[in-house]
Amino acid sequence: MFKLFSKDFWDVTARLILRNKIIILIGIIVTTLLFSKQWDNMRFTYTEANLLPDEHEVNITYNNFLKTFGEEGNLIVLGVRDSSLFTIEKLNAWNKLSNSFKNYKEVETVVSIKDLQKLVKDTSNEKFDLEPFIKDSIATVQQIETLQNELFHKYPFYDNFLFNKETQTVRTAIYLKKDIVNTSARKDFVIDILTDKIESFEKAHDLDIRVSGMPYIRTLNSQNIIDEINLFVIAALLVTSIIFFFFFRSFRATFISLIVVCIGVMWTLGIIGLFNYEITVLTALIPPLIIVIGIPNCIFLINKYQHEVKLHGNKVKSLQRVITKIGNATLMTNVTTASGFATFILTESQLLKEFGVVASLSILAIFILCLLIIPIIYTFLPHPKDRHLEHLNKRWIGGFVDWMERMVKQKRIAIYTTSVVLLIVSIIGIYQIKISGSLVEDMPKEADFFKDIRFFEEEFNGIMPLEFIVDTKRKKGVMKLATLKRMDELEDLIIEIPELSKPISVVSLVKYSKQAYYNGNPKYYQLPTSQENNFILSYARNSSSDLDLLNNFVDSTGQYARITTFMKDIGTDKMERIEENLQNKIDKVFPKERYNVTMTGKALVFQKGTKYLVKNLAISLSLAIFLISIFMAYMFRSARMIVISLIPNLLPLLVTAGLMGYLGVPIKPSTILVFSIAFGISVDDTIHFLAKYRQELQANSWKIKVSVYGALRETGVSMFYTSIVLFFGFSVFTISSFGGTVALGALVSATLLFAMLSNLLLLPSLLLSLERSIANKAILREPAINIIPEEDEFE
Repeated sequence: MFKLFSKDFWDVTARLILRNKIIILIGIIVTTLLFSKQWDNMRFTYTEANLLPDEHEVNITYNNFLKTFGEEGNLIVLGVRDSSLFTIEKLNAWNKLSNSFKNYKEVETVVSIKDLQKLVKDTSNEKFDLEPFIKDSIATVQQIETLQNELFHKYPFYDNFLFNKETQTVRTAIYLKKDIVNTSARKDFVIDILTDKIESFEKAHDLDIRVSGMPYIRTLNSQNIIDEINLFVIAALLVTSIIFFFFFRSFRATFISLIVVCIGVMWTLGIIGLFNYEITVLTALIPPLIIVIGIPNCIFLINKYQHEVKLHGNKVKSLQRVITKIGNATLMTNVTTASGFATFILTESQLLKEFGVVASLSILAIFILCLLIIPIIYTFLPHPKDRHLEHLNKRWIGGFVDWMERMVKQKRIAIYTTSVVLLIVSIIGIYQIKISGSLVEDMPKEADFFKDIRFFEEEFNGIMPLEFIVDTKRKKGVMKLATLKRMDELEDLIIEIPELSKPISVVSLVKYSKQAYYNGNPKYYQLPTSQENNFILSYARNSSSDLDLLNNFVDSTGQYARITTFMKDIGTDKMERIEENLQNKIDKVFPKERYNVTMTGKALVFQKGTKYLVKNLAISLSLAIFLISIFMAYMFRSARMIVISLIPNLLPLLVTAGLMGYLGVPIKPSTILVFSIAFGISVDDTIHFLAKYRQELQANSWKIKVSVYGALRETGVSMFYTSIVLFFGFSVFTISSFGGTVALGALVSATLLFAMLSNLLLLPSLLLSLERSIANKAILREPAINIIPEEDEFE
């Protein structure tokens, strides 16, 4: 038996790979075909990212709301702010367009100006009837003037719902069927029907129609995610292949690397399909991520092969040494990188769990593919030509290595001073970081649908629903006058909050009923007195079923009521203050022994989810540090070396966090990934350096300075190469139209650049300064895993 990861293990592995190359290639092809069969199981998400665990109190409240009142995010709104709309031709055309949507099976109901009804009193039958504002179509200018006067001055029930009386902006509400809101049918309706009809109408009537609502926003946002997957993959392949070719000056080596990472992307998509996961804004990042992480593996393996060939000219021996000597190093670095992603599996967020599972498995898969495919392909290729090996004589990098060595030798105090200053400045910046729980903040700012969001925020105070559930704890408790008055008090506070729209509830309907009882006089748009209440409710009970509007605001038992308002895109801090003010009012107005009032809605759930993720950030990062520390403890058998290795990797994280504070980049679901990802990748450089350092100590009779400088020269070039690839690879994400993805790419790139400099300057400086404490045989005992076997070199 041989020890796992020992030289014997990798010798056997090398023989198995090179002697069974045909079988292995067939196996890879078959596996790739099997994974491709799983692509059919991939589906693009049709729901918002729920960042909270299913059993979280906020999720439970929201799900209970959905059970009682159904899906709340089924409203699409069309809006026009144009005075020319109030002409006979255009107003009739607008009403015809709105009415046409009623013919589609995906639509539950449409409410437009033409659908608006006056509630009128029928004294003889003691009931209310409905009378349309527009009976057929508009025929005269006088009809338009009458309509405007009635809508904007006489019927406050509809104000801020279908029109803004200040700017005379008009909108139409399209309610989709609740059972299709979270399915592909929603996408088909929005993309294939709604968008086409609106574009045709705009061209025909020279009107600018604004469209919004959660189904519309979610559909176009998902479509952007789908479009960007291809963009990221192509950009990542292009950037990394250019850098790879710049280093190797070989089309052959570049093409082989592209084959490997493309198969890796195919496997990644297969893993997503295998687990039946959705393509979200996070899982969409993994395919290009695999390209960026896979190329450095290819650099290590191909660089080692060409170096060996140049050294002794034996191709088979070179390929065997590629596996035996680089296998351990690439395995260890890929395991640590995968560990950084795997920590997300331990969070309670399903979104992050899926991201962690797919990313960590894909990273291990790309390692296996690199280790198998590259040596096997080179067995079929002729001996490398001299021009393929010219890059091994590179001299341009020598200046960079000399500068590093000179800094460590002569400027150690400057390195420490700079590190301390960066640490202090970063800590100050960290205290300026804000948390963002906005549903729309990361959406493409230049997209038309984002501009339409801002339009509806300006005109109607937002499109993101915020719901209040009033539980009266008894059947038919909602229609009690005392309950209605309490709800009215809460609505008064909502109206005073500029970030919230005018609320809609049964209170508005009861006020409208009183106005109708007094023959439509707008000054009676108010809650009835206790004497009036019985008369008005008797009229309502005698009315036709068309007046049964209570279903939207009150459940079938009459125990639960909902108050719906819409909120602007606001930050977490401001939302928390609003929530606190509302909760104080609720506690004051609604006695807890008689009422249970809760806030919910998609926007609130998302904000609570962001706060939850922030709390888990420290846990996730601590787990990554802990796992990698245990891993390094097992490898190096030295607690002091663990501490020294963590310092140059934690400092870049703090610097990045400080930059976020100074640059105003908030903590949000996208940027929260930066730290665990960057730590898992950057620690690879530390492992390479310390492994080579230990080997140099043994080769140089434990002479510290010689060993540090030797390790710096040997690993510096490889670390520089891989860091450049990673820097530009992650920079690909900055071409995204999503703000969070741009921030993720820029922050990870910056962190990895800081980490490279930290590992090449601060780490060797620490080793030299603390040589007496750490550089002895007792502390640096024989490692459990020989990462870099004897004779190995990184060029």
